[in-house]
Amino acid sequence: MEMGLLLAGLLAAGFALIVSLVVPPPLLAAMDYAKQSLIGADFHGQDLRGTTFNLTNLREADLGEADLRGASLFGVKLQDANLRGTDLREATLDSGILRRADLRDARLEDAFAFNARFEDVDITGADFTNVILRKDQLRALCRRADGTNPITGQATRDTLGCT
Repeated sequence: MEMGLLLAGLLAAGFALIVSLVVPPPLLAAMDYAKQSLIGADFHGQDLRGTTFNLTNLREADLGEADLRGASLFGVKLQDANLRGTDLREATLDSGILRRADLRDARLEDAFAFNARFEDVDITGADFTNVILRKDQLRALCRRADGTNPITGQATRDTLGCT
């Protein structure tokens, strides 16, 4: 009888181990960093999908290579921030201030950035496919547009619709 219980326990433990290796852990709930001062924060390479940064000061923050798909960055201050290689697909950047931000090789496909202000930004290799921008911002970005996104293969000028 004891041997049968021991064997059953070992089988259950083995099964639990196999399931834990095969089934991915559930995604953690998206974080909410709204209305915070996160000057110089380091989020480099982090999974920040769906995270809220509304009205947050991210001056000089490192968001390089972070996954910000679907994140809300409404009214965010990204002065001198590193967004190089960041995935911003379907993110909300509306009313954000991106002054001297590094957006090299970033992916912004389908992001909402109509009232965002891009000032003196580096957008070499950024992909702006389906991003609707104000005409004044579009003209300014087209003057700086250069390169090809290394992941999508799209030329920055083409994704902005520059003539």
